[in-house]
Amino acid sequence: MHYEEIEKNIDYTFKNKELLKTALTHTSYANTHGVQSNEKLEYLGDSILEFITSKYLYNNYTKLKEGEMTKVRATVVCEESLFQVARRLGFNEFLITGRGEQSPNGVKNKAILADSVEAVIAAIYLDSNLENAEKFIIKNLKEAIEIESKHVGVKDYKTVLQEKLQEHGNVKIEYEIILEKGPDHDKYFEAQVLCDGKILAKGSGKSKKHAEMQAAKSALENL
Repeated sequence: MHYEEIEKNIDYTFKNKELLKTALTHTSYANTHGVQSNEKLEYLGDSILEFITSKYLYNNYTKLKEGEMTKVRATVVCEESLFQVARRLGFNEFLITGRGEQSPNGVKNKAILADSVEAVIAAIYLDSNLENAEKFIIKNLKEAIEIESKHVGVKDYKTVLQEKLQEHGNVKIEYEIILEKGPDHDKYFEAQVLCDGKILAKGSGKSKKHAEMQAAKSALENL
C-alpha cells in the first residue's frame, strides 16, 4: 500500500500504519484472507463524525434552530456526501476489496467508499486524538455544511410547484441537469424543470438539489 500518497491526500501521517490499512480493508477482502476489516472502525467513526459535526454546527451556526441543525447534519454525513469526500481523496484507488468490488478504475460502490471515510476518521482518532479527527472532518465537510446551512430554511419550491401544477389534474413534472462543471470541491450545476415535456424554467446552484430548487423557484415566479 502506498501510505505516503494516502497520507498526503488526507493530510495526516499515521504512527501506526496498520490502522490505516485496516481502515481501508473491506469485508469482501478481509473475510477471505483472514484479516481484520474496517467494520469496527466504521462503527466508531460514525459516532465521532456525528459528534464533531454537531459540535461544529452548535458553535458556528448559532442562528440555526435545533431541527435545522439536525437537517444540515443529516445531509452532510449521508452516504452521498461521504462518497464525494472519498472520491475527492482518491480512496477508490486505495481500498482493499474482494475481486467482486473491483473495476479497472478502482472501487465505485458508494456505500463502501462512504464507510471507508468513517473508518479513516476512527483510525486517525485512535492513532492520535480527537483534535486530529476533527481537523479531518471539518476540512472535508466545512463547505458542504456551509452550503446546506444557507438552504436549510428555504421553502421547498419543488413541492410548491408540484402542488400548483397539479391543481387541475395530474401532469408529468421532470427535472434535468443540463450542465455540470468545475472541480469536485467547487461544482456548478444548471437544471431545468419541465411540465409534460415543456420547459418551464432553469436554475443554477452548487449542488444538483439546489439547481433544481432554483429552477422550481423560477418556474413559480413565471407562473
